[in-house]
Amino acid sequence: MSVNERGTAARHTSLDAPDWWIYRGTGREIHDVDLAELLPQPPPWRDFRGGPLPESDVPVSDDGEADRRLGPKINLAESDVDAHELDVVNAALYLRRPLLLTGRPGVGKSSLAWKVARELRLGRVLRWSITSRTTLNSGLFDYDAIGRVQAAASQAQSGSAEEVSIGEFVRLGPLGTAFLPGRLPRVVLIDELDKSESDLPNDLLSIFEDGEFVIPELARVRNQTREVTVHTNDPNGTATVVDGRVGCHAFPIVVMTSNGEREFPPAFLRRVLQLEIKDPTVEQLAAMVANHLLDAKGEHRERLVREFIDKSRMEGGLPADRLLDAVYLATSGAYQPDGVAWQRLLDALWRRLTTGQ
Repeated sequence: MSVNERGTAARHTSLDAPDWWIYRGTGREIHDVDLAELLPQPPPWRDFRGGPLPESDVPVSDDGEADRRLGPKINLAESDVDAHELDVVNAALYLRRPLLLTGRPGVGKSSLAWKVARELRLGRVLRWSITSRTTLNSGLFDYDAIGRVQAAASQAQSGSAEEVSIGEFVRLGPLGTAFLPGRLPRVVLIDELDKSESDLPNDLLSIFEDGEFVIPELARVRNQTREVTVHTNDPNGTATVVDGRVGCHAFPIVVMTSNGEREFPPAFLRRVLQLEIKDPTVEQLAAMVANHLLDAKGEHRERLVREFIDKSRMEGGLPADRLLDAVYLATSGAYQPDGVAWQRLLDALWRRLTTGQ
């Protein structure tokens, strides 16, 4: 059976959906299909051979995080998802290229990472939040040199001859964890990249192109200890690093977000796929409310959705989660049609934020 045949047979699709789409944008999980088999082989120039593969290659549980961010129920239809968005996301999957999402604050750029992870059953999303002090190394790994010195001194004082492994003092960051070798890709969210120093986008190019990085502290001891167990960014997670080198086998699904506050270097833009996330439609907002099991009978939903869209246009854009806040309060008894108190509350909730929407 071909890749397209497997994908078509495994899923309920709309008549107009192209066969090559793997990701459908609804957040509805695929079933009875292994993504590693569904995805075609990568292009030769994006084929990575990192290893060794772990014995147990099961996606890390997200402990319900996707449900918290997207809602536990799926109400979005394939016909309500932007076709261009699906084209670009699926192209990124096929080409093993990072995604750069742009759009105003609050339109749902970050949530795309959780939709992809839940729909493709890839487990916990690794999140790297960017600040003006963020460096590439902070996303790859942290080495606690002081802790290692203190541990050695404590061992000497106690007279113990057993040395604590260097791996106890190495913790992979969210980006470093995403590039561990695995049969399935991890989803990593690099959030608000435009807050970074000017060098970070160019620094990312090396790992995006090579699919690997070196931990110098482990590489220096490889003649004595080739395999070292280190901590990862997952809760209680560990991984084996060989010869101080971490290299992916399945290139991770990299989702980067930008609020459009800066321009990125041309060399960086050539190596990513860009996608502008548009403001959600009435249908998408209504589905978002329903996904979170709010206003189950629809008593307030339609009116509040349309009021929210009008207010958002007037204010130049509002975060979509403020609609959820309003519907929750309305269903909790605060809703008073045409009441002054309710209108004041909506004005407080739906006021444009001047910093960090």
